[in-house]
Amino acid sequence: MELDNLKSLWQKEDISDTPEISPEKQRQIHHPLERIRKNMRYEFWSTVILLPVIFIVIWFFPLPFRFNLYIEILVISMALVTTFFFTKFFKLYKEISNPALGTLDSLKDLLHQFELNKQYYVSFYLSFVPFFVCEMIIITESIPYNHKYTDGLLAVKFIISILLGLFFLYFAGNWWFRHFYGKYIDRIKKLVDEMKQN
Repeated sequence: MELDNLKSLWQKEDISDTPEISPEKQRQIHHPLERIRKNMRYEFWSTVILLPVIFIVIWFFPLPFRFNLYIEILVISMALVTTFFFTKFFKLYKEISNPALGTLDSLKDLLHQFELNKQYYVSFYLSFVPFFVCEMIIITESIPYNHKYTDGLLAVKFIISILLGLFFLYFAGNWWFRHFYGKYIDRIKKLVDEMKQN
């Protein structure tokens, strides 16, 4: 009997009846979404241009063969990691381009996508920690005057350099996300909260 009651309640309930977004609110949401899309395009193309520039500098700068080889392998590895994260990035880009963002539920889903992509962004920066450490090792081993230091002094210099580099990487990543995406996501959240209250 209880099961029959539940079935009749589900049939009466119209699940497809989700609140529509007014044209005025859609215009307000369109601006931050367009800014996010524009910044995503900028970030993608700047990365696509930067990688060949790095290779050109490596190939045409007179450096020892081993140093060149190690740096090239690191850059190729970083390019593979970047490609993986850009595939996640493109899914969000397509979602933002979706013209069916006309309901409150679709906007809530989009905010969830933004949260996931924020985590991807943090993971992206964290994935560069081993590359950064490897680069520091290569640079430290390639500088001739480092061999004149005692082991203890070299270890202290190396650890301080890595810690400073990691702090810079962390704060630069947070600033970059906040500047290019976070403030626009906050605007969309504010609009969604306003719509929930109405």
